[in-house]
Amino acid sequence: MRRPMRLPMRDDEIARRFNAAFSRSHGTVLIGGALEPRYLPARGHRPAVIRYTRDYAQSALQELAHWCLAGPRRRTRVDYGYWYLPPPRTPLQQRQFEAVETPVQGLELIMAAATGVRFHVSADNPGEAHGESVGFEKGIFESATRRLKAGLNPRTLAVLDALNSRWIEPLEARLGPCPAVGRHRLAGPDERAEIYGETHG
Repeated sequence: MRRPMRLPMRDDEIARRFNAAFSRSHGTVLIGGALEPRYLPARGHRPAVIRYTRDYAQSALQELAHWCLAGPRRRTRVDYGYWYLPPPRTPLQQRQFEAVETPVQGLELIMAAATGVRFHVSADNPGEAHGESVGFEKGIFESATRRLKAGLNPRTLAVLDALNSRWIEPLEARLGPCPAVGRHRLAGPDERAEIYGETHG
């Protein structure tokens, strides 16, 4: 039985464990050292590539959250087909950015808790007076709470299992009891056979 990882996890350990579990089964690799995060879909014999910023563990987890939430069509597009507007942004543009990022960072928060990585809200609008809306942080925590109550999708569960075989313990230590997560982990292969995102764009 594999020993649980010493927490907090480093970015290279996150990448190593993810790649060992998913490079062949899902044709996807996680690689650090990028100036900016990037997702490149599979082409021919080349696997899909998830690039995260430099050696930042939080960036690795945020990019894994994007991957866990993306459906099959989005996983065939560069950056999942999303258009990124770099800062500075207007207040309206910032709210639109936050609406898209809230579920992603909510899942990132769960992954951070499960791996011992420090989490902080990323408004991605440095130096602006409207850099972060008042409700953004609250929305992220509420999104994480709703997801834990409803139960995590199989892709997310598989990623967490690959990163830390005892991830429920640090998760519950930071975010409280998660009975729905335990029920999903006990489900058989038929109940967890397909990835949640497969029915979504």
